Amino acid sequence: MNLFETYRNHVLAAIQSIDPAAKTDAVALEPPRDPSHGDLSTNAAMVLAGQLKAKPRDIAEKIAASLREVADVESVEIAGPGFINIRLAPSAWQAVIPAILSDGTSFGNSTIGANAHINVEYVSANPTGPLHIGHARGAVYGDALATLLLKAGYRVTKEYYINDAGAQVVVLGRSALLRYREALGEDIGEIPEGLYPGEYLKSVGEALKQQFGNSLLEEPEEKQLEQAQQAAVECMMALIKSDLADMGIYHDVFTSEAALRGKIPEAIALLEAKGHVYRGTLEPPKGVEAEDWEAEEQLLFRSSAFGDDMDRTVAKANGAYTYFAGDLALTMDKVRRGFSALIYMFGADHGGYVKRMEASAAALSDSKVSVDIKLCQLVHLFKNGEPVRMSKRAGNFVTVRDVLDEVGKDILRFVMLMRKTNQDMEFDLDKVKEQSRDNPVFYVQYAHARSKSVLRMAASQMPEAHAAHEQVTAAQASLLNHPAELTLIKLLAGWPRLVEQAAVAHEPHRIIYFLQEVAAAFHGLWNVGTKDAEIRMIQENDPALTTARLALARATAVVVASGLDVCGVKPVEELR
Repeated sequence: MNLFETYRNHVLAAIQSIDPAAKTDAVALEPPRDPSHGDLSTNAAMVLAGQLKAKPRDIAEKIAASLREVADVESVEIAGPGFINIRLAPSAWQAVIPAILSDGTSFGNSTIGANAHINVEYVSANPTGPLHIGHARGAVYGDALATLLLKAGYRVTKEYYINDAGAQVVVLGRSALLRYREALGEDIGEIPEGLYPGEYLKSVGEALKQQFGNSLLEEPEEKQLEQAQQAAVECMMALIKSDLADMGIYHDVFTSEAALRGKIPEAIALLEAKGHVYRGTLEPPKGVEAEDWEAEEQLLFRSSAFGDDMDRTVAKANGAYTYFAGDLALTMDKVRRGFSALIYMFGADHGGYVKRMEASAAALSDSKVSVDIKLCQLVHLFKNGEPVRMSKRAGNFVTVRDVLDEVGKDILRFVMLMRKTNQDMEFDLDKVKEQSRDNPVFYVQYAHARSKSVLRMAASQMPEAHAAHEQVTAAQASLLNHPAELTLIKLLAGWPRLVEQAAVAHEPHRIIYFLQEVAAAFHGLWNVGTKDAEIRMIQENDPALTTARLALARATAVVVASGLDVCGVKPVEELR
């Protein structure tokens, strides 16, 4: 049950009675910014004014007249240039409670996605070491977004792009060979600058020793490096997948950059056939004087024709493919797999990739496939009030495993969704474990645990009321008339709308904001009951009212659990 969709349909029916051919895609139905204006507000009259060549207020009067005939519409008023404000009877909101209990955590599921196939690529960390805490942000955000899109009716493929080609993998292989010699008993001394110094590569050295003994040293250097690179990538990906699994993250597809490089000529040929590549030279980069710049003829992609600020090199003057050429092959592969939209979770340092990735998808799909790139800003980790420094290349970075061991999966995931990706984040390892109102993780989980506690208490004190609350009727729910109860109910009723809005915007962090609002409303209702005994959920002398209030408590738990499920967080039954 989506109450907002229900009443938007009433608005659309009113429009149809005025003009059956009217275009209504832009007609919105939202809660007004000022609650004193009513429960719902629509811009329908302004949307229709141009089409009907009539004054918005005149159109609004006709729509309002139809809406006043709709059941549970208490009043309809016209404001400003033609906004239509609707106030619903309490019964319209109270009827949501039985619907929530009937649907369970599927309440809020939507078909707005119409089964459109979306690819969400996230994590895609270089397989040169374990995941660090910075990777966790994109990992959690991408995973929650994929789950949100599924709930909203999209078809989703979760993808990890393995960067197993290029200079960093060569460095990885050389680093692994050094650890292999160490595993054979050689004193390797200090790790040379430019190699990965982390001790995590010792396991790769041991694996090479177990597989080859001393024999790998007898092979040509090129063969040694090939074997070391393969072993290191396999070992690092196993480590990464293990960390992801412990965060509750599982991808549908792992795509190898090395495997895709064979498709680069095909991608270039496709772009060439469309007239999107040419041989030419580029202007000097910003900050480089023309006299210091030696222009060389290269193979270029006309990305500027698709909104980029310059054309991009696909193959250098010596014929070597650029990293971007691999991106073209990946994009072509995704377009051919039939996705209607591509979503990427990139690190903050990948801002320069946005326009070129958008351009490549537009060129390869004839502008049929959209691209949305989320840049995840930095995570600043604190412990004991002090910043925790990290440096992946130095080998003393803070890993995802470190944080998982410290706070657990659920806290890690919740915190990583508390900010938009374009904002820096502070992660205080001590604060997120506090049992206080100042800790949003605790505050939301406490709302779920508290509602479950009420239900357990009622099962003991008033078993008949407890047994009846899950099958509560709209008539029984009509007893929920206190302003604090109605405030909470209206928030719960907004969950399906929030799911759709967050899915369309690709912003799962909105769920955390919503859950905090629900928690505040539920705790607020509880606090009213501590001061006024008549508002307490268990009324021993009024089984009918108790049944209704228990239904509200369970509905709150259901919606909180549904939201946490999208976030990949397990709701707690009780806090200790």
